[in-house]
Amino acid sequence: MIKTFTEFSTNAILNIGNESLLTPFSTSKPIGLYTFIWATKSPIKVLVDGVPLTIEAHQILSLTAIQYFQFIEGNDAIVYQFNREFYCIKDHDKEVGCVGLLFFGNEHIPVISISESEQHKFNTLHEVFLDEVDTTDTIQAEMLRMLMARFIIKTTRLLKTKIGDRPTLKGTNDTLRQFNLLVETHYKTEHSVAFYANLLHKSPKTLSNSFSKYKKSPLQIIHDRIVLETKRQLLYTDKSSKEIAYDIGFDDASHLSRLFKKQTALTPSEFKKNSKI
Repeated sequence: MIKTFTEFSTNAILNIGNESLLTPFSTSKPIGLYTFIWATKSPIKVLVDGVPLTIEAHQILSLTAIQYFQFIEGNDAIVYQFNREFYCIKDHDKEVGCVGLLFFGNEHIPVISISESEQHKFNTLHEVFLDEVDTTDTIQAEMLRMLMARFIIKTTRLLKTKIGDRPTLKGTNDTLRQFNLLVETHYKTEHSVAFYANLLHKSPKTLSNSFSKYKKSPLQIIHDRIVLETKRQLLYTDKSSKEIAYDIGFDDASHLSRLFKKQTALTPSEFKKNSKI
């Protein structure tokens, strides 16, 4: 059973389902979505960045969109998948944001064990998720984002408190990971690949070559982050397009408008107008 929520105005996607959500992916390309895999009753075997990993019963694996993943075997999994437009478009505390401890903020691939006392709470939260994804109204998107924030907060707390359960499996895509972290830190002031290449002690060409197997170039990742922030401010603030452009490091609002339209086929003002329809 797979349930999907989509939001036209932001291109947000949230998938809720079982292991059938995982079967299309192979280690030939990144998974493309932030993903939680929850082994509820029995072990789940997977490959993450080419390394075999078993998620034991009552454990949750957290994956970023850039990691290479393949499902091997297992049953009774609960899987949540979402894109940046679903969750990362809202402001969150750094620990539970899209570069928080569960994602790019952790050196290792997080595997979180759910204690017996916490299992009921997670099961209840999942039931609310399923109910809400079937409730179509004007506040559905906000409710689903709130539920995902709660899920991430709860798993982050477990990761922080259960030091003994911290994983030993380390991801192999360090350049991708470091680049995403740097973009998240500097995207409002630095828009060139050369800036990030210098921080990573690489030439722009070498950095671009590192992304050869990834579906997006370094410049595309920078532009995607700028557009995501533009969408966030258009939707959730009263700032003008000029004020938003200045906040994201553009002296000329027309430059941001051209980039935004290239990415979305809409100008910022058209996007804001359409989101209210």
